[in-house]
Amino acid sequence: MAYWLIKSEPDVWSWDQQVKKGITGWDGVRNHQAANNMKAMKIGDQAFFYHSNEGREIVGIAAVVKTAYPDPSDETGKFVMVDVKADKPLKTPVTLAQIKADPKLASMALIRQSRLSVCAVSDAEWAHICKLGGL
Repeated sequence: MAYWLIKSEPDVWSWDQQVKKGITGWDGVRNHQAANNMKAMKIGDQAFFYHSNEGREIVGIAAVVKTAYPDPSDETGKFVMVDVKADKPLKTPVTLAQIKADPKLASMALIRQSRLSVCAVSDAEWAHICKLGGL
């Protein structure tokens, strides 16, 4: 199993909306590196659900339930989407400020490539953030 982080602006698509909907297509990604990360996702992989812009915190965990397929909102036909399902909320959201201040998370893609909307998370980063989040 691999671990990921997916970003969403909560005023566009929030964790609460994801929970209510259950399974949704993660569409609209238009960065080639983020799209390549989505192409690498496998069923059963887990992803931190990160509220960007507002909140700036990891609030939940989603599971990949369908691998990459063409994103119908992309007129060029170059980009993909995956389907994700809300799994569980973090008991305590983990903020970007906490992540930046934690030496164990200094090399996270969330910090190094802050504009990337879908990024890989290492096993050690995943375990540490889960602990910080009360899981």
